[in-house]
Amino acid sequence: MAPKIVVKVNVKVEAAPKEDSSQIRGKEIPNIQNIIAVASGKGGVGKSTITSNMAISLSKMGFKVGVLDADVYGPSQHIMFDVDKVKPQAVNVNGRSKMKPVENYGVKLLSLGFFTNPDQAVIWRGPMASKALNQLIFDADWGELDFLLIDLPPGTGDVHLSIVQALPINGAVVVSTPQNIALADAKKGVAMFQQDSINVPVLGIVENMAYFTPAELPDNKYYIFGQGGARHLAEDIATSFLGEIPLVQSIREAGDVGHPVALQENTPLSDAFTEMTKEMVTQLLKRNANLPPTEVVRITTMSGCSTK
Repeated sequence: MAPKIVVKVNVKVEAAPKEDSSQIRGKEIPNIQNIIAVASGKGGVGKSTITSNMAISLSKMGFKVGVLDADVYGPSQHIMFDVDKVKPQAVNVNGRSKMKPVENYGVKLLSLGFFTNPDQAVIWRGPMASKALNQLIFDADWGELDFLLIDLPPGTGDVHLSIVQALPINGAVVVSTPQNIALADAKKGVAMFQQDSINVPVLGIVENMAYFTPAELPDNKYYIFGQGGARHLAEDIATSFLGEIPLVQSIREAGDVGHPVALQENTPLSDAFTEMTKEMVTQLLKRNANLPPTEVVRITTMSGCSTK
């Protein structure tokens, strides 16, 4: 019988050193100052319209702006910016091939709409969608940006989680219409960002399709979907109300032809988007002054181990 061998193993387990909470953790995009997520609790409330016009308003103010269309299953920014026939080109950056965002109206844009067939549905599982988005984020040459706006899909789901895991989002803007059913979903969207595990500051709520004014009665306002619902929601959940955008046919028409109304000068509609955007910037400045940089979300964490 072979002699018995006794092996003694000493294992020492140490907790990983506590990280400095004042530092942004995770993978950043170089030279991008502020990343803003634009979200909605449900579809059809005009989130993409708000995003495109906010981007153009920021550009008109002199900021360098980019838009990432992360609405995986229904991308539309390439249409709203009139670049649906254009494809991003490859550029060499420090010996590495990267995508060059398409630019129009002073705004840089990347969208999954550039890479999908407009006649076919996108049928992707969550991991595939997340991988595609990571390529648009990190394999792109965005250059220097003051703002990167991310047009999220409606609702809450895999894509939202992937984005907050991938990027340190400075703040979120939630879009709603005034009726109760939309407000209930908007409240869930706000709650998603406010969860302890995510903790992205909500800069405020935008009320889209707030009222209807007929062209022949320019002084009249008809509150088709209810009055002041998003404003009241903002008050109830202690966040800011960023502004109201009327229900006007020309806003829809302008988006459809790729010429957003914010491009106009000194009109009631362009002024409405400008004021909304200024309020967003005001809330962002307060957030940046009063809160530490946002962390990239970690879904699981493990203590470090060492053996001796």
